[in-house]
Amino acid sequence: MSRSTVADDLERATQRAGRIPGEPGIWVFVLADMTVFGAFFVVFLVVRLGQPEVFAASRPSLEVGLGLVNTLVLITSSVLVALGVRRARDGQRGSAARLVTAGMACGLAFLVIKVIEYSLEVAAGVVPTTNDFFMYYFVLTGIHAAHVIMGLGGLAAVRRTLGRPRPGPHDLRTAETGATFWHMVDALWIVLFPLLYLAA
Repeated sequence: MSRSTVADDLERATQRAGRIPGEPGIWVFVLADMTVFGAFFVVFLVVRLGQPEVFAASRPSLEVGLGLVNTLVLITSSVLVALGVRRARDGQRGSAARLVTAGMACGLAFLVIKVIEYSLEVAAGVVPTTNDFFMYYFVLTGIHAAHVIMGLGGLAAVRRTLGRPRPGPHDLRTAETGATFWHMVDALWIVLFPLLYLAA
């Protein structure tokens, strides 16, 4: 039995024993990042309480349909990446790499749809300086889009790792780390979508 196969078997056995997936540092980063976003959400809600008419009049200008499509796209992406990690744990690296690639394609589709949405809003005269609602909309979705780009970079590293001809002992942990960040990106959008597009 090759050294890499033994390493993979040990990695899977450790996973079954219940260890936390991914590098420990990613969980610290995720907690810190979600705390920052949580603070942004609280500020948004406080400002909204002070300007209910402005926020209520501005929200219908958003493209709810595109926001919903992007929500479904990111959820689909997270499912694909989760399945990819599961296949990686089972030693099916080729299938895992293909699933991660499909998840990345969904992430790219999210960005394309977001650019289209921004273009429609700017064409209608809606910009960050229009009012406080749109300032927060552009800031929050812009920061989230930056996270999507970072997440795609992480998934690209996962894809490259899974595609190597000779597996390494830490490949599974790398895949789990990239997937953990990506799921956080998805979770943030699931909060952003109703907060910005749907809340009365």
